[in-house]
Amino acid sequence: MLKDFFFDLIRNYTDNENTINYLWNEIEKNYSNHRRYYHTLQHLENLLVQLVEVKEKIQNWNIILFSIYYHDAIYNVLKSDNEQRSAALAEKRMLQIGVDNQIINICKMQIMATQSHAQSADNDTNYFTDADLSVLGQSWNIYEIYYKNVRKEYIIYPDIIYNSGRKKVLHHFLSMDRIFKTEFFNSKLENQAKENLQKELYLLK
Repeated sequence: MLKDFFFDLIRNYTDNENTINYLWNEIEKNYSNHRRYYHTLQHLENLLVQLVEVKEKIQNWNIILFSIYYHDAIYNVLKSDNEQRSAALAEKRMLQIGVDNQIINICKMQIMATQSHAQSADNDTNYFTDADLSVLGQSWNIYEIYYKNVRKEYIIYPDIIYNSGRKKVLHHFLSMDRIFKTEFFNSKLENQAKENLQKELYLLK
């Protein structure tokens, strides 16, 4: 599913099979890095599944797809500019296949929005960032796998450092009036997400 959607997307802009395969192989390699446990191809597949469900509400589906595939293309736990670098890679690859600058700029904006997951004036972006956070509102069993995989990605940090930073992240989300900005995701996931976040916070104490 993930590969098929990517190939269909890129074929809107180029029929060069070598280019298409190169772009996919880069995506696959980056998200399959052995240091990744959560920010993987499975994460992309989950976003795709979540957003296909609301596809009729999305104004520009192709932009959403570019944002899905590239939003965590660069991910290094030692760096704080992963979103900027991912957006830059998206721009480079989209220019390479002749994507319009307006589409590129919106895609970069959507990728950067995953830094704060704040309310956006662009509703497509709200759907995208909500889907990016959708794991927060899953059953506790799924959420537990998620937060343990995030911990594995940050294994280089001892508990005293990691736990402090993780608590700040949890408090950040719990302090939001709404974690999920769209009515669809809010009604579906908000209550469970807050329960999960509170439970993890309690377990970190």
